[in-house]
Amino acid sequence: MRIALGIEYDGQAFAGWQTQPHGNTVQDTLEKALAAIAGHPVQTVAAGRTDAGVHAAMQVVHFDTTAARSANAWVRGVNAHLPADVAVLWAHEVTDDFHARFSAFSRSYSYFLLTHPVRPSLGAGRVGWFHQALDVGAMREAAACLLGQHDFSSFRAAQCQAKSPVKTMARLDLTETDGLIRFDLTADAFLHHMVRNIVGALVYVGKGALDVAGFARLLAARDRTTAPPTFMPDGLYLTGVGYPDSHGLPASANPARLAFWR
Repeated sequence: MRIALGIEYDGQAFAGWQTQPHGNTVQDTLEKALAAIAGHPVQTVAAGRTDAGVHAAMQVVHFDTTAARSANAWVRGVNAHLPADVAVLWAHEVTDDFHARFSAFSRSYSYFLLTHPVRPSLGAGRVGWFHQALDVGAMREAAACLLGQHDFSSFRAAQCQAKSPVKTMARLDLTETDGLIRFDLTADAFLHHMVRNIVGALVYVGKGALDVAGFARLLAARDRTTAPPTFMPDGLYLTGVGYPDSHGLPASANPARLAFWR
């Protein structure tokens, strides 16, 4: 049978999602815990691969198993074998045509950026940081240029393996409360480092190093070498994955998992 899981994790201790020879990844850690409950080796497929230091409030994965276990065993049983910074939130049996990556029609990310003269301590590794206030109004105006379908090559990492740089951005909202800026992005898919590169460019707009017209030209240039540097991973969270209702999954976007930043 095929099982889908919703999971969350704090990415600080891991070298990203994808399995590595050294085994220090979220995928390696989760597969060990699943194997302990299944009684056989397990291979997982995720909706998206997060980088080292990136977090997830709602990652969706699937795996195949011959073991007949209750949903409770795939949640509480697996969690008993996981470290404190990874947790299975729900388990749901799905049909064989479900694929965590290819069945998804959208992904959502949030980035939290603290603007303050002093670096964060309590939020270290869990929130991005910039040392001065930013012009959020100008950043919103620039962000609006990214809505719709575009070639996002200017925000694509050199090592990106996506077949096409053309993606459709459905949402890019910025909210600011007491110096904490929250970026909420939803698209059909994201390129490698795309969110962090967008945040980095918008920070340049916010600090006055790039105007809105220049940001629009950056998008049109389709050239990563002309863009500002990639921003730190600390404040980036995968927050939801969209699937057709026919798969019957629990709500895969769960903003309550980020309540600690409200």
